[in-house]
Amino acid sequence: MEDTNLLLTYLITLLVLLGVAAVLILRQVLKTRRMEMTLNRLQTKLTKEKGTAREYYELGSLLLDKKLYSQSSTQLKQALKLLDKDESDNAALIHNALGFAYFAQEQYDLAIRHYKDALQIAPEYVTALNNLGHSYERKQLTAQALETYEAALALEPDNKTAKRRAESLRKRIVTAAS
Repeated sequence: MEDTNLLLTYLITLLVLLGVAAVLILRQVLKTRRMEMTLNRLQTKLTKEKGTAREYYELGSLLLDKKLYSQSSTQLKQALKLLDKDESDNAALIHNALGFAYFAQEQYDLAIRHYKDALQIAPEYVTALNNLGHSYERKQLTAQALETYEAALALEPDNKTAKRRAESLRKRIVTAAS
């Protein structure tokens, strides 16, 4: 009797785990399918006709997610060209995304330029500050990276990325000074 209850408990537990796994897999499949459909729709539309800055940004972002960085940068540059003067918030997002595309291609100087452009438009854009700090790190510009992370922490004291990176850089500077 006790063995039967134990077996039944294990079986129910297994079924619940399988059910949860199935739901998670189904959600991921649907998300991927939605993304692919949006990608195809935008690519088809933008090859036939001129789109809006938002559409080029959306396509560039989807290509970033797929790690197609050079294609993404082409779409993001087109989005910048089509922006209206009153869309400064979108300009900061696009510059940050373009910086990320260049960073991923190890073109750190271009990444830094676009992160700085994003920050000129939106000085309190903490994500751009984190990204700029990371680019400085990759270029071995430790002092500039630390200063950038500290600026991010001044705006957002609980920023985990900036805290972790700034702490690591401080240790590196202390070790180098010793």
